[in-house]
Amino acid sequence: MFYLALKILHIVGAAVILGTGTGIAFFMLMAHRSGDPAFIGRTARIVVIADWLFTATAVALQPITGYLLMRQTGATFTDSWIAASLALYVVAGLFWLPVIWMQQQMRDLALAAASQGSPLPARYHRLLRLWFLSGFPGFGAVLAILVLMVAKPVLYG
Repeated sequence: MFYLALKILHIVGAAVILGTGTGIAFFMLMAHRSGDPAFIGRTARIVVIADWLFTATAVALQPITGYLLMRQTGATFTDSWIAASLALYVVAGLFWLPVIWMQQQMRDLALAAASQGSPLPARYHRLLRLWFLSGFPGFGAVLAILVLMVAKPVLYG
């Protein structure tokens, strides 16, 4: 029963990371397409909260549930799929942390532009491009981890 509960928590955590990331990307892009700095700022404000509330919580719990699952199943850190998953987890984190910062910066820039009645500054557009490009390796790493979790392939050794 403990194993099943851990497995469910781990799967739900992975779904939250993937789902929240997808939702955040969608809402940020749709807000940007509006061209309305006030709408972009309000959307980014909610997106930042969602990222810290949902994504950060799931990101913090995944290694715990993963480790406990390893202990339950007898798997080890040297199992190739686990080692690859952990490396990809680091890659995802290295892209996610700057994305959070960029979202906060874009939020502040959009809200400032809205309060001044001015267009979005060039810095906002640079951050948006970088934010967008950072999503591909971050999201790709999370997808690859899910594949590894399900398939558990022997990658080497």
